[in-house]
Amino acid sequence: MTIPTTPSAPTPPPPPAGRRERKKAATRQALADAALNLFLARGYDQVTLHEIAEAADVSTTTLLKHFPSKEALVFDEEADQEAGLVDAVRDRAPGTTVPQALGAHVKRVRLRPADSAPRYADFFDLVTGTPALADYAHRMWMRHQDALARAIADDAGLPPGDPHSAALARFALEASALAHRSEDPEQAVDAAFDLLERGWGATSAHRPGSGRTSPADRSHRKAPGAGAGG
Repeated sequence: MTIPTTPSAPTPPPPPAGRRERKKAATRQALADAALNLFLARGYDQVTLHEIAEAADVSTTTLLKHFPSKEALVFDEEADQEAGLVDAVRDRAPGTTVPQALGAHVKRVRLRPADSAPRYADFFDLVTGTPALADYAHRMWMRHQDALARAIADDAGLPPGDPHSAALARFALEASALAHRSEDPEQAVDAAFDLLERGWGATSAHRPGSGRTSPADRSHRKAPGAGAGG
């Protein structure tokens, strides 16, 4: 993470949402809550979109304006997931490699303890016990591959289509699926990212921008004549 040399002004709070935005957000939350309550009570396959809409006191047409599919009602964090992955690469601490940063991020957001939030254990059982939801969750997670690959390539000073960056992004995301099938998920993540660390280190050792450096180091490296013998 780059630390500014002079204090910056505090970021002003966002303006309050307008009435229409607040109403849309409330409707969306009501639908998500109704869906989860019904799914947990009766099972995902036993609940229809019409029943969810009725429980939230809206029409099925309104429901589909907010959620394009039944599976989407269960997951409402896709944008946050992608931003978190990209930030894990861009904002990692000096001396931390990309695989190390991604490994820590995956363990933090994908291996949450059952008591980390109210009803999380029930939610986790619902997703893992429902093939349609488990498949949707995996596909949603893997959709972040391109954004993550671009962030990795940009960090290393490589072109956006760099195949090594794409491979690292793919395998980093797949590590969580491997962990969920393991008896020791945390050990599985550590093993996967240890392998990625050694492979990425060999691949990026001689590439420009492969290491995380401080602003002073970057300035020195980019200064005219830097590194010249003398």
